[in-house]
Amino acid sequence: MNFNLNSEQQMLQDSVRRFVERDYGFEARRALRLSGSTRNTAHWNTFAENGWLAAALPEAYGGLGGTVIDTVLIAQAFGRGLVVEPYMGCAVLGAQTIAAAGTPEQCERLLPALADGTRRIALAYGEAHSRGLPERSQMRAERVGDNYRLRGRKTLVAGGADADAFVVSAVTPDDGGLTLFLVDAGTPGLTCVPLPLHDSSWAAELTLDGVTLPAQAVLGKPGQGLPALQQALGHGTATLCAELVGGMERAIEITADYLKVRKQFGVPIGSFQTLQHRLADMAAELEIARSMLYALLASIMNDEAGRRDYVVSQTKSLIGRAAKFVCGQAIQLHGGIGVTEEYQIGHYFKRAIVADALLGGSDRHDARCADYLRRTSNQGDTPQ
Repeated sequence: MNFNLNSEQQMLQDSVRRFVERDYGFEARRALRLSGSTRNTAHWNTFAENGWLAAALPEAYGGLGGTVIDTVLIAQAFGRGLVVEPYMGCAVLGAQTIAAAGTPEQCERLLPALADGTRRIALAYGEAHSRGLPERSQMRAERVGDNYRLRGRKTLVAGGADADAFVVSAVTPDDGGLTLFLVDAGTPGLTCVPLPLHDSSWAAELTLDGVTLPAQAVLGKPGQGLPALQQALGHGTATLCAELVGGMERAIEITADYLKVRKQFGVPIGSFQTLQHRLADMAAELEIARSMLYALLASIMNDEAGRRDYVVSQTKSLIGRAAKFVCGQAIQLHGGIGVTEEYQIGHYFKRAIVADALLGGSDRHDARCADYLRRTSNQGDTPQ
């Protein structure tokens, strides 16, 4: 894998970092949180104007024709600034699910509006018992004549608080598999409850009480939604993990600066060997996490679906734990100031905690890896 950015990727990374450093300071973020608002329209318009919402969408549908690497570059910079806008939820999960599952006519109708920021579509696939794994969905969609009727609940819908529509996954027994439906936010029988999360971002909980949809609401083919959903979740997991890598980078930088200026016994505490060792451990965890993210990118672009999903789970588990360790240690090295709401370091730890719950927790992904290893070892093909 080539670890060097080309000129276009380098310009993309630089432009996002400039925005974060110039327009997304901690005080501006804190003001947005205290206002209770679920969105900053000006920021979302900036994302659209700079092409960040369109980066990894096909050119035929208003995108820039990029790859998951472009998404990761944007997300890593967003992670450094603790951006709370629903980039992963709408610009990645919603858009990539439509791109993977939709017919050409559906993509032509939906994706350009996502690319230019005029619409937000969130992915609603998680359920209370599924723990973030799409294959465990139990929501059912029954055929009623030429229509489908959906009942059930979806939890932790990233970006769902302000979404115009939702991609909802449900088991369709008549079609023999998982089907994806496009459900407008104002559809009768659909209730959307915004959920403020611990890191100042927002999700939603959906209740579908007899929502009736025409056959035209099906994305792609009935019963064949799982592969597209898993592909989009792989892209979304890379996005979330890139955010955490960016957050770890910034947390280490802030902590290193603090150790240089905080004095005890007349000397900077950064001169204490024990604290130097802690910072070194944090840096080592960051580099392991970064390498795992690279491995995931390589897998998404080269591996077959089963192997890719195994690496997705490996990556989500490892980077989630690394982020909690690094950001937790950053709080410890700051002492009392690290736990105050007014100081930024604690907010990186909050983001790490929330990220572990999104798209499946570490324990669920560990179990998924164990299941994959068991199946492949029985076939004589144990992955390394």
